[in-house]
Amino acid sequence: VRIDGKAFRLMGKEPAAVPALPQAGLEVLPTRTLYNFEGQGVRLTLTFMTAALPDDLMIYSRPVTYLTWGALSTDGGKHDVSVYLDASAELTVNERSQPVVWFDEQIGNLDALRVGSKDQPILARKGDDLRIDWGYLYVAAPKGASSFKTIDQRAACQDGFVANGLTAINRPAPGQPSQADTVTSTFVFNLGQVGAKPVSRWLMLAYDDQYSIQYFKKNLRPYWRRNGDDAAALLKKAAADYESLKKRCAKFDADMMTALTKAGGEKYARICALAYRQCCAANKVVADANGQPLMFPKENFSNGCIGTVDIIYPMAPQFLLFSPSLTKAMLVPIMDYAASPRWRWPFAPHDLGTYPLANGQVYGGGERTEENQMPVEETGNMLALLAALAQVEGNADFCVKYWPVLEKWAEYLKAKGFDPENQLCTDDFAGHLAHNVNLSAKAICGLGAFGQLCELRGKKVEAAEYGKLAKEFAARWVKEADEGDHTRLAFDKPGTWSQKYNV
Repeated sequence: VRIDGKAFRLMGKEPAAVPALPQAGLEVLPTRTLYNFEGQGVRLTLTFMTAALPDDLMIYSRPVTYLTWGALSTDGGKHDVSVYLDASAELTVNERSQPVVWFDEQIGNLDALRVGSKDQPILARKGDDLRIDWGYLYVAAPKGASSFKTIDQRAACQDGFVANGLTAINRPAPGQPSQADTVTSTFVFNLGQVGAKPVSRWLMLAYDDQYSIQYFKKNLRPYWRRNGDDAAALLKKAAADYESLKKRCAKFDADMMTALTKAGGEKYARICALAYRQCCAANKVVADANGQPLMFPKENFSNGCIGTVDIIYPMAPQFLLFSPSLTKAMLVPIMDYAASPRWRWPFAPHDLGTYPLANGQVYGGGERTEENQMPVEETGNMLALLAALAQVEGNADFCVKYWPVLEKWAEYLKAKGFDPENQLCTDDFAGHLAHNVNLSAKAICGLGAFGQLCELRGKKVEAAEYGKLAKEFAARWVKEADEGDHTRLAFDKPGTWSQKYNV
């Protein structure tokens, strides 16, 4: 920001010679982050807003973040204020050295800059600790709102803004390849003479990946493209919705934070706001061939698996609460895979592949071996999730298509669940363990969940059978534990962390 001709940093450590404007406040909410800065007689706010509203999947799936600046005078005087933002082309590549191309565009009533990798290897990479290197980053603002926009080297842009507000620059020719770490999309907004009346400007940062996920060799579009929209349509709609989304996001955040604070206090609410954002960010919503939503999570800094059941399981309560549609969207890919001829095991899969390629399980040697899978873990997880979804919806209609699979899973837990064989659980870092107490408990819950599903489907005999079995297993579990330390069930391997920490 420049205030009366003097430059200050708002975010980041560079340029180091430029002082930071003091930060006066920070609030992290489910859909917005609000920064407050004060100094030189000016209060400046930065609001980052991503409209992750789960009751509207078209809005929820939009890859758009709005940044709004607000400025007002705090000392009764008037101050000349301008603000600056740059977005590095490194956001569009896996390696900094990859070449990118950029374009200066007019999209409806928007001024836009577009940048992306030169080669555009769509869905060519898979794995962990990788960054997308296809699609395009857009920075766009209402036409005439910005005083200057350009693409050039970050240092040149920042130095120019510090020196004179950045009114001109020698930039590379559009469409000519440049190394990613030498290119940045830059916007400058001159707010003019700011007094007691607030002045604001806004822009959008959007990323159009064109194709998001490959599901059994078919490349799927992001959900927001399901009706044929392209990046231009996305930006036009997102701009038109700006004012209404500000109100909707403010209400969603206020309602959610009030409920969370009532449930667990202020610190609990803050943690849950972060958890909400993490769950949303860790998933991609795409459209299948019929335009229906499918949602795929990614395992981060583990092995990069996509659609991992024991990742879906702990984040599911959020989607069960806010959107049964999104819950089903993340269960359908797993269930369709498990019901296909490719999956020949009597238990649930662990994953669907390596992100972003969901072409079949890769964990533990893939779908051809049982040794390194998580049979009891994932089967118990899936049955519990399906029962929870049925409880939310008041029926088990979603399960009808997959009923033979669920019966097979319940029989597996009946035979193998109480005293599991040498298997992995979700704590796979601990290695294989027979008689795992966590898996035994998961199996009992899974059997009880299947009994509930049977009840909802009117299968009274099966409901009674599996409900009784789960209760008998639970009673047997408690009885053995009460009889001393001779139970075969174990928490972890001898000599591992339970002994280390005297548990």
